[in-house]
Amino acid sequence: MGIESSSPDLPRLARDPEIAPAASENVPKSSDRLNRIHHQPGFVLHSSPYKETSLIIDVFSRDYGRIALVAKGAKRPHSKLRGVLQTFQPLSLGWSGKSEVRTLIAAEWVGGMPPLERAALLCGFYLNELLVKLLARDDPHPRLFDGYVATLNQLAHDEPAPIVLRQFELALLRETGVAGDLTRCTVTGETVLPEQLYVVDPERGPRPAQTSDAWPRIYGKTLLDMQREDYSDAVTQTQSKFLMRFLLAYHLGGVPLNTRQILIDLMQL
Repeated sequence: MGIESSSPDLPRLARDPEIAPAASENVPKSSDRLNRIHHQPGFVLHSSPYKETSLIIDVFSRDYGRIALVAKGAKRPHSKLRGVLQTFQPLSLGWSGKSEVRTLIAAEWVGGMPPLERAALLCGFYLNELLVKLLARDDPHPRLFDGYVATLNQLAHDEPAPIVLRQFELALLRETGVAGDLTRCTVTGETVLPEQLYVVDPERGPRPAQTSDAWPRIYGKTLLDMQREDYSDAVTQTQSKFLMRFLLAYHLGGVPLNTRQILIDLMQL
């Protein structure tokens, strides 16, 4: 699902006087103009309090990747940003600056996406936690952004959460360059055999399983199914779950996923 930030039907831009003074009051210098971004599609991944009235928001933008923005005055009772800076809602964002934390100057709710509810909402927070912990800042991933939008829509429409999450997890690892071709055996150089058991070395890829291996043992068929996004087989669903849990834990370097544990407890995902 695309995000059209220039549609004439979009709601009026939400601005806070403390964030975006009128042009007549504060005409930006030429250097400021060069560092201003306007109408950038994005989502709030996480927010935290900053000083008394502001927020630091972690944003996933389509063309600039994950960035940190300070939303000045966003905690004020009458700030128009209070109802705009919500997770899982498509936004059109503007910001200025070139430091690690930029300044939010505009935020507009684009709409057009159904809300996440119940278990789907928890799955959404899991996606956000993955992005925050695995994506480097200022590293654009437009294809992953589009996949994130599609995944939120799938969850909102009650598509099977385990399958939706496996697809996104694998896409995330591939986009960040840590998951290569899961269908190519690193020992033989050939395509994996459906009936043979393999383990996936997190640094190299699949190789035939040995009795001494402590890593998840995966049939070649599961790896082939994952490549073509076919999770209809029950064995594929189970094995892919344990494989992705193993790979994510490795690439997170032992950093726990809080939402993952809640999902495991509630839904056995």
